[in-house]
Amino acid sequence: MTGRVLPYDVHGDGPRRVLALHNWFGDRTSFAPLRAHLDDASGSYAFVDCRGYGEAVDHPGEYTMEEVAADALAVADDLGWDTFSVIGHSMGGKAAQLMLLDAPGRIESIIGISAVSAAGFPLDEETWGLFAGAAEDPGHRRAIIDNTTGGRYGDAWLQGLVDRSVGRSSATAFRAYLDSWSRTDFHERVRDNPVPVLLVVGAHDPALGADAMEATWLRWYPNARLEVLKDAGHYAPEETPQALAEAIEAFLAS
Repeated sequence: MTGRVLPYDVHGDGPRRVLALHNWFGDRTSFAPLRAHLDDASGSYAFVDCRGYGEAVDHPGEYTMEEVAADALAVADDLGWDTFSVIGHSMGGKAAQLMLLDAPGRIESIIGISAVSAAGFPLDEETWGLFAGAAEDPGHRRAIIDNTTGGRYGDAWLQGLVDRSVGRSSATAFRAYLDSWSRTDFHERVRDNPVPVLLVVGAHDPALGADAMEATWLRWYPNARLEVLKDAGHYAPEETPQALAEAIEAFLAS
């Protein structure tokens, strides 16, 4: 980690190089349960904090997916990685596709975990109010997390994710990222891209589950495939970390 790029840390020292981008409610610590199940000897995984999150909570920025992509490529430069794969969780999946467009020769594959597509995620007026209000109202964050995990978790689990989200993100960045990941559409730029893509979704995610992947990613990426985790909702790195790690490592090995 250096002062020239955003905060990151590397897990493992294996030959497969992978850069991971977190979701809207997380920071790089949200991958901690997943990290416990990754094979240190086969992969080197760099986990990055986006501007406005985690150790980068005070970093100023425009808070767009384009900026996330540029910052992530700067981390790869700092690591000396010419080529690598990208994991993108939810909004991180949209930024991963911009990395592919900005540096097509460097991105070996994309792993999208409940990933937002290149077309964004259109919201009706009521849902937009819920999501936009989540920047300032923790209750909105709780409602979104509860819904996107199928209403299967108790107060302690939900409150833990809410508290981390509020404590490790800037409300300004959180609100600004929403516009970028939900409302911008560049899907025509990725159509027919041959990059290998693994899409991992939770069976209990009503927002970015199998149907959403089939309507977007799987139409545009000819070398994309889908895997559904039966016990997960939107937060597979925390809900089913072992199953997710196994899916990721099998894909990278292939």
